[in-house]
Amino acid sequence: MAGMVRAIGVISGTSMDGIDVALVETDGEDALRTGPGRTYPYPGELRRALLALAADAARAGGEPLAAEDDAVGNAHAGAVEAFLRDHAIAAASVALVGLHGQTILHRPERRFTRQLGPGARVAARLGIDTIDRFRHADVAAGGQGAPFAPLYHRALAAGLPRPLMVLNLGGVGNVTFIDGDATIAFDTGPASALLDDWVARHTGAAYDADGAVAASGRVDAAILAELMRHPYFALPAPKSLDRNDFHARARLVEGMPLADGAATLAAFTVESVAASLAHVPRAPARWIVCGGGRRNGFFMRELARRLGVPVDAAEAVGWDGDFIEAQCFGYLAVRSLRGLPLSLPTTTGVPRAMPGGELHRAPR
Repeated sequence: MAGMVRAIGVISGTSMDGIDVALVETDGEDALRTGPGRTYPYPGELRRALLALAADAARAGGEPLAAEDDAVGNAHAGAVEAFLRDHAIAAASVALVGLHGQTILHRPERRFTRQLGPGARVAARLGIDTIDRFRHADVAAGGQGAPFAPLYHRALAAGLPRPLMVLNLGGVGNVTFIDGDATIAFDTGPASALLDDWVARHTGAAYDADGAVAASGRVDAAILAELMRHPYFALPAPKSLDRNDFHARARLVEGMPLADGAATLAAFTVESVAASLAHVPRAPARWIVCGGGRRNGFFMRELARRLGVPVDAAEAVGWDGDFIEAQCFGYLAVRSLRGLPLSLPTTTGVPRAMPGGELHRAPR
């Protein structure tokens, strides 16, 4: 077995609400120890500039953006430096940084993906070898470039009874099915996005805390059935979505009372998760839920009722549900260093098991 490597993963999601940093020790396969994680804010002006950039596909896809690239690299390197200080970790004790960077445009149908944050700059500033450009080889080969956590989910789940489904409930839902050597992954449909947007539009609250609004309403069964007729659900896996792909369909709830609209949209999330069972070989014995949706009591109760097996938050099995993605890119950095695949035909639709990432050595 290859030796253990101490690595830091760093990522900011598309919401750009912070830079997540986490420590792992791993051989890039099944041996894994997770360490602390922490979120650091983006400088406000940079966050605003990046959100505007991500909303402008022509700029995001076509301009050099050298200043923005450097600014993201500096922000991520600064977050890693703060993390090392906050946890009294010597930089010399860390072998590798997995720098996901900031996605500003992802168009796998055009074989294009762009993440800002130059690995060479981060390696030079931190004095730690850094791997970036994790998704590029997958997308260039015709893969979706997402989801990229399934192989990390498989390592985390070593020792848990199988078949197992790991469900991530962010804006969009995605699953990883694990059973023996089989690892299958795809987006399920809407997760929190439609419900949170509905509640925000009607109340000004950022989200439906604990699913309380949804729990107080009644589901419109006819509208729910129409929502589930979206053609996405019939597509074979692997498949992926954008956060806004269901927004047009969600207009079916317009005019409903706040609570009933929330209940119907939340039920749509639950039914779309249940529909994922059509794309895996057999039903899992347990579901482990990651992402912010694991804190929505309505989702968790209704998923357990609908699926008929245990549905538990990540913390129930000792995982840190807030830092799985940051941990993931530390783990994938070690896999990249060792030439191991980062994605599979059954996780992104890439033609073959695909290595990836680019290594930038720190000055010696």
